[in-house]
Amino acid sequence: MIFSLQTIKAQDETFTLTVEVFGLKKNTGKVFLAVFDNEGTFLKTDKEVKGMSVIIVNNKAIAQFKGLKKGDYALSLFHDKNNNNKLDTNFIGIPKEPYAFSNNATGFMGPPSFKDSKISLNADKTIAIKLN
Repeated sequence: MIFSLQTIKAQDETFTLTVEVFGLKKNTGKVFLAVFDNEGTFLKTDKEVKGMSVIIVNNKAIAQFKGLKKGDYALSLFHDKNNNNKLDTNFIGIPKEPYAFSNNATGFMGPPSFKDSKISLNADKTIAIKLN
């Protein structure tokens, strides 16, 4: 019986992921962050596990995602410099506002993969991401 209770507790255990965003050049606008939990939904609009926007203070932004289950996650984020609640792009879709991914991953001719951006969460964790 004790084993069963421990198994249930382990399944219900959640963690907090704290994200410290640096490299911001201005304190205007806000930073939008999205957390994804698999390759199939990575970077798909409205498919994030959690998302939020945070204000910028002293050229840094800090976000806390509470209640995440043990597993692999990847984050995307951007600095909405003009406060229009979207990532501005040029006519061919290249972002005009600073953006980044977890692990400070970069892609070639497009965004990085989930695998390159992936972080493993099995305890409360703090990560730092530099905006491009």
